[in-house]
Amino acid sequence: MEIAKILERRWLRIVLILGVWTLFGLFLTSQTYMVVSRRDKPPAWHKVFLAEMAFAYAWAALTPLTLWLARRFPLERAAWGRSLAIHVGVSLVAGLGTRILRDLLFIALVWNSYDDFSFTKLLLNVYGFFDYGAMIYWLILLISYALNYYRRYREGEIRASRLEAQLAQAQLEALKMQLQPHFLFNTLHSVSALIHKDPVSADRMIARLGDFLRLTLENAGTQEVSLQEELEFLKCYLEIERVRFRERLTVQMNIEPQTLNARLPNLILQPIVENAIKHGIAPRTKPGRIEIEARRFNGILHVQITDNGPGLPANGGSGRIVKGGVGLANTEARLQQLYGSDHRLDLANTSKGGLTVILEIPFKR
Repeated sequence: MEIAKILERRWLRIVLILGVWTLFGLFLTSQTYMVVSRRDKPPAWHKVFLAEMAFAYAWAALTPLTLWLARRFPLERAAWGRSLAIHVGVSLVAGLGTRILRDLLFIALVWNSYDDFSFTKLLLNVYGFFDYGAMIYWLILLISYALNYYRRYREGEIRASRLEAQLAQAQLEALKMQLQPHFLFNTLHSVSALIHKDPVSADRMIARLGDFLRLTLENAGTQEVSLQEELEFLKCYLEIERVRFRERLTVQMNIEPQTLNARLPNLILQPIVENAIKHGIAPRTKPGRIEIEARRFNGILHVQITDNGPGLPANGGSGRIVKGGVGLANTEARLQQLYGSDHRLDLANTSKGGLTVILEIPFKR
């Protein structure tokens, strides 16, 4: 627990103040007794203890007042002159008062056995050492300001962290919302192309679109879902595409059971599969195949999507995702927001022709 949080509890503040000044009083007792014990008639140690502990507990009583004055009159730019004058005055009064109290206690308990003691020597002693108490006042003030500045610094860090998280969440929501109209417009375009030529297929496509939108709305505001849920979204999308391509589209899934409860970004696979269909299946008259694999190794969720299309041009056979289309550019941006450098999104031509997209993120349930 942080010191600032500890000091918010009143009883802990009291215990801390008493504990610190008790240790201080014991230290003063040991110092003073070592000095006076060298005299011809050394006083009893318990008398030195009583005098020094009374001095320490006087400062324990003054500490809450000093802390209040530190809050009430901060040394800040707005009114630093007035605050400085008040603290200087209070420190002088506190220094004189506590020193007079200590020396009077020493008169009553320790020095009454010494014939050479006089009132003049008392005044000289108070005048010579009252700055010791004033320094104690400024030390308490300094500690108070240090804790206050640290608390404000931490609060600023927390506010900045919350704002950063809210900004990242807003950016992720914007990216996710960008996908939905992008997919919706593409699907409606396909429906309009089929509605007169094949009304039955168009009706099936609209039904699958409704299922997809329902699943999307059920997970609105959720950035990560399980792989099993993500595959349900993907199946709805693939059913829509099968209406368009019929026997020209074949999908094979090889999913390790242990990966089904892994977390990954919502709607992250759909734009990758859409890209495979658009560039690998749609331009060809031959049957197309898409393979989707998911496995876990070394704490990584590895997802691979492969098509048997023409692949990349010869001069661009492999590398990072090209940030041209909405879908893949959106996918790269979301992964960067969620995982930073702890992700991989690569594409490469396969040896048998076609394109493979590899997605890797930290495996978490």
